Amino acid sequence: MIQENVFLLLGSNLGDRLVCLRYGIAEIERHLGLVVRRSQIYETAPWGKTDQPNYLNQAVQIETQLSSSDLLNKMLDIEKSLGRTREEKWAARTLDIDLIYFGNQIIQTPHLIVPHPRIAERRFVLTPLAEISSDFIHPVLKKTNTTLLKECSDGSFVKIFTS
Repeated sequence: MIQENVFLLLGSNLGDRLVCLRYGIAEIERHLGLVVRRSQIYETAPWGKTDQPNYLNQAVQIETQLSSSDLLNKMLDIEKSLGRTREEKWAARTLDIDLIYFGNQIIQTPHLIVPHPRIAERRFVLTPLAEISSDFIHPVLKKTNTTLLKECSDGSFVKIFTS
């Protein structure tokens, strides 16, 4: 069974950020499923821990046959293959892949919460997400990504990346 409307957010602020995002997307297509949409790449301010380099972020929509837990495990494997370590919360990283939406499912396990619990607080998530899925309705908040972006109080900068 194909699960549509699975949305991921990729981020990188260490090393060659653009290469890291491209690697992440290639590995997603190899191990997770077909990438059917991708946003532009955005340069964004770090969130949570601000004394680090700016990020590049990109949202993608995929079709996958994986369960949410299998998808999460493979996402973590992709991050690790690019040298990602998880020693400090919100630390700089070569590649971060967040599971934002898994269709309309609401998932709460010790290892995974979907929709991502802080979507509405983060302009760096909502801007690329609204670009590729403006009318998708958050299954808990019952608002579209565009509405969430308009209501977002996060004032950090998010701009289209130009190399």
